[in-house]
Amino acid sequence: MPAKPISKKIRPLQLIVIIFFTVSGGPYGLESLISYAESHATLLLLLITPILWDVPAILTVAELNSMMPIEGGYYQWVKNALGMRFGFYEGWWTWLYTFIDLAIYPVMFIQYATFFFPWMVTYQVPVCLVFVWLSALINILGIVQVGRASMILSVAVLGPFVILLIAALMHHSLSPHMPAPSVSHLKFPALAMALYTVMWNCLGWDNVTTYAGEVEKPVRSYLISVFSAFALVIVIYFVVILVAQQSGINPKVLSDNRFPALGELIGGHWLGALIAIGGMASALGIYTAVLLSVSRIPKVMADDKLLPQALTRLHPKYNTPYLSIIICSLVVSLMILWSFDELLIIDVTVYGAGLFLEYATLIVMRIKQPDTHRPFKIPLGVGGLLVFLVLPTAVYFIAMAGAFDSTEQAIKPAIFALLALSTAELFWQIINLKRRFALKR
Repeated sequence: MPAKPISKKIRPLQLIVIIFFTVSGGPYGLESLISYAESHATLLLLLITPILWDVPAILTVAELNSMMPIEGGYYQWVKNALGMRFGFYEGWWTWLYTFIDLAIYPVMFIQYATFFFPWMVTYQVPVCLVFVWLSALINILGIVQVGRASMILSVAVLGPFVILLIAALMHHSLSPHMPAPSVSHLKFPALAMALYTVMWNCLGWDNVTTYAGEVEKPVRSYLISVFSAFALVIVIYFVVILVAQQSGINPKVLSDNRFPALGELIGGHWLGALIAIGGMASALGIYTAVLLSVSRIPKVMADDKLLPQALTRLHPKYNTPYLSIIICSLVVSLMILWSFDELLIIDVTVYGAGLFLEYATLIVMRIKQPDTHRPFKIPLGVGGLLVFLVLPTAVYFIAMAGAFDSTEQAIKPAIFALLALSTAELFWQIINLKRRFALKR
């Protein structure tokens, strides 16, 4: 039975908020940056890393999405440009990295919830499971509900930081002195973890293209929404970290007790409580938005017979890929006990590999289809694009090299990430064996 046409689609303002939660969800998760980068490098890395890491990704996504604003987004782009094998790699790697990424947010939710309910640490597993399956229910109800939920959560996430800035300025609690920007004093492993922290807080721009068929005027909406969300993310990050740095808070206290400790230092317990509520809302908002994007990929891969056909089923009422959402939620439910730092390294490493396939797709499409209409086009030729894409590549490998030069705690997740990437070829061979067996029968 054919799927019902999607009658309700989200508009640019809702899309900006969904993108904001998919990529950022506020500065929650940046608390360890000052501890890693120290005062002289924190703001420098916070400004430079997104320019080198995010801007190429945003521009690549904008051009490819303007050519092919279709359900499945980056998977469809890579498949069309590089073939089914690399399309499978892209979808598989994205699925893996998102499972890892999603496992972070229930734990993060509890970190902020313990400000009010310290007992939650004891019951971390059942609370995380409630979190995971409540988000699954919201996603099954459809993208418009996700957009509405994100709009509400955005107020809870951003409002406390606006109050934090006002309180800091009113109480004159900020230092008037700015440390000279420099990274020369940083040890390589600390630089790597600082890069991973910023990169993780700024990844996912391609994820927001997987549901392009559910967006009103997708090409124009994405161009407006992505660039607006990027500006919003960078401004919020910079202002909040500047306030934290100039407040004089101990970096270890900030890293251990998160932003509610900063709120308590500047405004008192009430402000710490508001920021803790914002952290809980951020974790829920990001999780719901990312689950929305990744749940569409198994369906389009199943349409290509790369995954079981059951994943193509849509909910009879809400027209959403409910089986895909349920499977994603089951896997995440098994991963919620991993540590934050390990998940962060694995997450960025696996995500970066998929991102480089999108960069390769951009180059190949420019060579193979130079005359195809592109409502948005990066104003560089093929040679210029190759030079331009060296920037995110350098950031990626510097961070990974730093992980391997670090402690055993950082080396293990880095090795695990490389092993996870290798499973794409393993499962591709299994799929081919099944196809050959089916043909012989």
